Amino acid sequence: MERRLAAILAADVVSYSRLIRADEEGTLAALKTLLNDLVGPTIAAHHGRIVKLIGDGLLAEFGSVVDAVRAAAEMQEGIADRNVGRADGDRIVFRVGINIGDVVIDGDDIHGDGVNVAARLEGLADPGGICISGKVYDEVRDRIDMPFDDMGEQTVKNIDRTVRAWRWVPDGAATATASQYLSTARPSIAVLPFDNMSGDAEQEYFSDGVTEDIITALSRFHWFFVIARNSSFTYKGRAVDVKQVARELGVRYVLEGSVRKAASRVRVTAQLIDGATGNHIWAERYDGQLQDIFELQDEMSQRIAATLVPEVSRAELKRVVAKRPGDLDAWDCCLRGMAHLNEFSAEGNVRAREQFERAIALDPDYCDAYVGLTDSYTRDVNLRFADDRAAALEEALAAGQRAVALDGASSAAHHALSTAYLLNDEPDMALAEARLAVELNPNDAAALHALGNKSDLMGDPEGIARMVRAQQLDPQALDRHAYQTFLARAYVNARDYASAVTIAQTAIRLRPETANAHFILAIALAHLGRIDEARVALARCEALRRGFIEERADWAPYADTESNKHLLDGLRKAQSGS
Repeated sequence: MERRLAAILAADVVSYSRLIRADEEGTLAALKTLLNDLVGPTIAAHHGRIVKLIGDGLLAEFGSVVDAVRAAAEMQEGIADRNVGRADGDRIVFRVGINIGDVVIDGDDIHGDGVNVAARLEGLADPGGICISGKVYDEVRDRIDMPFDDMGEQTVKNIDRTVRAWRWVPDGAATATASQYLSTARPSIAVLPFDNMSGDAEQEYFSDGVTEDIITALSRFHWFFVIARNSSFTYKGRAVDVKQVARELGVRYVLEGSVRKAASRVRVTAQLIDGATGNHIWAERYDGQLQDIFELQDEMSQRIAATLVPEVSRAELKRVVAKRPGDLDAWDCCLRGMAHLNEFSAEGNVRAREQFERAIALDPDYCDAYVGLTDSYTRDVNLRFADDRAAALEEALAAGQRAVALDGASSAAHHALSTAYLLNDEPDMALAEARLAVELNPNDAAALHALGNKSDLMGDPEGIARMVRAQQLDPQALDRHAYQTFLARAYVNARDYASAVTIAQTAIRLRPETANAHFILAIALAHLGRIDEARVALARCEALRRGFIEERADWAPYADTESNKHLLDGLRKAQSGS
């Protein structure tokens, strides 16, 4: 078996399925011309060779990692130049990933872990940009004058270790690719450098650090298109018109803010602005003690990112509601589907599924649509809407596995699949997927809460802390009543009945018609000896959903038999009074 060290370049066309569906012959002809006239000659000029063409992508090998990065940059800049003046639907845009590693030679082909990592890095790259591994960055950082943004440690599909990643987007590509995505749907956002209002030049690094961390945090949410740091920071220190910035960068939303330090306190303000109208959508301020500046920087950026994401989702839904049904694209359909899911009804689930299936018809490779489809089936099972539980679970698993196959770096995809595995009585697989979801995006409050819940069910004492942290990150989550109910059950399991009662009562205030919260409240009250109150809670539970208590007679959510017995002991006390 022959081996050699090589720099590997993997490239893939963005939204190829959409382009083919819109104009198959034109897309194939344009791609062939681009490969023959620009991509192939550029790779050859930098002493590389195209190993193979793979459908809408390619794999290339270089003897020098410097040559590989220079070839990729020249290629991307050349493609961006060619796209200037073209209609959005006619633009061909590549993502590129580059790694250096040991490869196995198989004739003219190459294989191995180094190739796999390059392919996964390509999936992390911005449209029109390049994503390189930490090993590549170490080799080129002092040899090439290109600004790379640190994306941190990334967990990628089929690689059993994290990969340090760095990204680059050419100056012209950010505008071109963002405007393309405005027409295909994903919400796009630019994070402008936060103003240092402290009057202390030494605090500049803190305000820049908060901005950079927010950009990185938002980039982990794959339904966002986030303008890269090197484009956003061209506006640093300038008085800007937000609407003009949005036009220049081709984004729908702009986030701006400021940092003010006084003695040992720091206040960070942030505001989200509609780039088309200049209207403020959301604003918030965050106060902290300046004890560990890096810890504070992380905390501020995480809280802003976690709070901002649902605000953008709500703003997007308002925009979509105003659209005519015939004008909806795949992202619009997903948004409407998510809104129907949040009705928490059998009818809402049916309407949600219709929207997700419509999104898939518009874009068969749309990961988010399969995530929504998975959620609709798991809701059917969880809330007992499904006539055929086994069939619903089969559909949920198939959709979840398809979502992960389409985008292995999507936290939402792994989160959805995790729930499907849990309901299918595969707790180990559920916990593994939940952990991966949080590793991919620690700022995804929903994924963190799901990991906390599943951790608790598997006997991990960290489960409660994770759920509490998730609620701190996103205190206004749409399904926070469910979060509170799961947390109340966890407190019962931890024998902290007083906290369980308080949390269950909060869940009931949020959604009084939810039977499960009354059920948990009854168990917690019974363990405290407050039997009369427990019976009232049980009666309310049964009135809301007849037969619910009988269904839970042999309830066993925990992996540990003793934990399940403890829950049912509380139920027995509430029913019998002893």
